[in-house]
Amino acid sequence: MALSPLAPAAFPDLPVIDGVTFAAAAAGVKYKNRVDVMLALLAPGAAVAGVFTRSSTRSAPVLDCQAKLGGDPSGPAAILVNSGNSNAFTGARGVESVKAVTHAVAAETGVPEARVFTASTGVIGEPLPHDRIVAKIGELAAAQASDGIADAARAIMTTDTFPKGAKAEVRIGGKTVRIAGIAKGSGMIAPDMATMLVYIFTDALIDQATLQALVSQANAKTFNCITVDSDTSTSDSLIMAATGASGVDVAGNADFADALHSVMLDLAHQVVRDGEGATKFVTLAVTGAKDDADANKVAMAIANSPLVKTAIAGEDANWGRIVMAVGKSGATADRDRLCIRFGDITVAENGWRAPSYSEAETSAYMKAQDLEIGVDLGIASGKSTVWTCDLTHGYISINADYRS
Repeated sequence: MALSPLAPAAFPDLPVIDGVTFAAAAAGVKYKNRVDVMLALLAPGAAVAGVFTRSSTRSAPVLDCQAKLGGDPSGPAAILVNSGNSNAFTGARGVESVKAVTHAVAAETGVPEARVFTASTGVIGEPLPHDRIVAKIGELAAAQASDGIADAARAIMTTDTFPKGAKAEVRIGGKTVRIAGIAKGSGMIAPDMATMLVYIFTDALIDQATLQALVSQANAKTFNCITVDSDTSTSDSLIMAATGASGVDVAGNADFADALHSVMLDLAHQVVRDGEGATKFVTLAVTGAKDDADANKVAMAIANSPLVKTAIAGEDANWGRIVMAVGKSGATADRDRLCIRFGDITVAENGWRAPSYSEAETSAYMKAQDLEIGVDLGIASGKSTVWTCDLTHGYISINADYRS
């Protein structure tokens, strides 16, 4: 698959996080000779938090992880992820697959089964050949390395064209606290939790409840504010682990919260930049709404509109489609107060086309890879920013051939 034109220049040099190691292997879950399973081992006492898809058809691994969060943190923990098969809509067999994998990890590593968190991503509705994964767990346990996170990032990819990583460091009390994260996601991306698989690690010292609150708060302004195609996955999971190895207590520390937000936003943006068939990265900022919730309704209506997204793909400054999306959003809006801008160019104001509007200038702006669209409803102070991409024929090609 061709590399996304919006891809970063290279995978970042992520810092080693004391208290966590990684390994990846080729289990042949779906494809031959492709790294498709990763195992991360966490030191005893690591706090683990997470957010998951709210889909009513969520997978067996998601349900298992949700049940395990908040348990006894005293022992070691493990995260095992496979790509190629989502183990979703697989009934009792899906539960059996989760049990088989978690039991094998526990037996091989000594991690309590209650602290083994799994995820699966790929085709829905096909039984997971978990025996292929189980057969690799000994190899994964033996190959653990503190600098193996890049291999882990590649192992969780499906239709992604590049592995995704982000990092941050923050000085607190004269000591450095490190954060490193990886993600996968390209299609079936819409906010209703996180919108993909995401794994974030830090050496910060923080209790599980406080970490959970931080993750949930940051998620609301990052992963829940992106969309590629409006479709919420059955398997979306975000897990964050804090090993405490730095000895730095970050509870209530604003700098740490900001650093975590920056890592999560970076990863969220990378998912949009790798949207299936994407050629444009679009920031949508809505202001002047009745409240923030209404602003988000408008922003998501625009971001998910096939008509808007195809116009962006065609580099067509068709701002009338923005007007359409505002009107269908269900948010409070007044036609005669609506203003729209593309970048710094005002295309509509006070409910009609701006007198200064230039088709040539706006069309030239639409040729950029990174675009900003602003909508002001002129009603109150509610605001929301979301990120999306265009919709091209590449999206159709990828998804029409996905199972073949």
